[in-house]
Amino acid sequence: MRWLPIFKKEMRLYFGSPVAYAFLALFLLVTGWMFAQIFLIYSELSMRAFMQPMAAQNLNPTENVMRPLFSNMSVVLLFFMPMLTMRLFAEEKKSGTIELLLTYPVRDGEVLAGKFLAAGAVYGLLLLLTLTYPGLMAAFGRIEWGAILTGYLGLLLLGSAFLAVGVFVSSLTENQIVAGSATFGALLGFWLIGWGADAAGGWARTVLQYLSIIEHMDSFGKGVLDTKDIVYYLTVTAFALFLTLRALDAKRWKG
Repeated sequence: MRWLPIFKKEMRLYFGSPVAYAFLALFLLVTGWMFAQIFLIYSELSMRAFMQPMAAQNLNPTENVMRPLFSNMSVVLLFFMPMLTMRLFAEEKKSGTIELLLTYPVRDGEVLAGKFLAAGAVYGLLLLLTLTYPGLMAAFGRIEWGAILTGYLGLLLLGSAFLAVGVFVSSLTENQIVAGSATFGALLGFWLIGWGADAAGGWARTVLQYLSIIEHMDSFGKGVLDTKDIVYYLTVTAFALFLTLRALDAKRWKG
């Protein structure tokens, strides 16, 4: 548990500055607006269904509201997740405290765990706050909680992959702006790979679709647990954290 003091320190830094509050408020504002727009469209379709009862058979609050919301949230995270990770190691390098941190009687892995779990805790809090959306839907109709929880599991895995990539990028620079911009660029690149798959064919299409980081959210949004999607996100997370450890190890030897 030697990572715990680092975790507590990072949580104090998050909530002792505007970073966590800005992240939570801005994300909830954007996704709240998206939810409202999607819900208004669903409400309009529901009203029309009274006139055409046959059309009501295709209306499902989980499918018509929450699934597109999950898809939109996964894209919005591309822009917001760099805010959580850009300072984790970059600020330590800029202030010169990274050398002191690496001389503490803790392993590099424990330093990384404390910082990564702190960012993950803030993100987890965000997901808890967004449970307001399915809660509101449940007040107006019956929703499929199994599919909802599967969608949130997908967002959790997606977010952990985003955070791991951001932590790795932050370990490579001492400039927070560079870390945030480079993280966004890397995540955007993973997303755009999926667009390239649409123009490709054969095995290239299959490979590009698998590498696209957003494509793997589709199954979760449908309420389907696919092993390849879970393995993909866990692999990206583990590999990015492994690269971060190598970067910290190189910093320790360089002094």
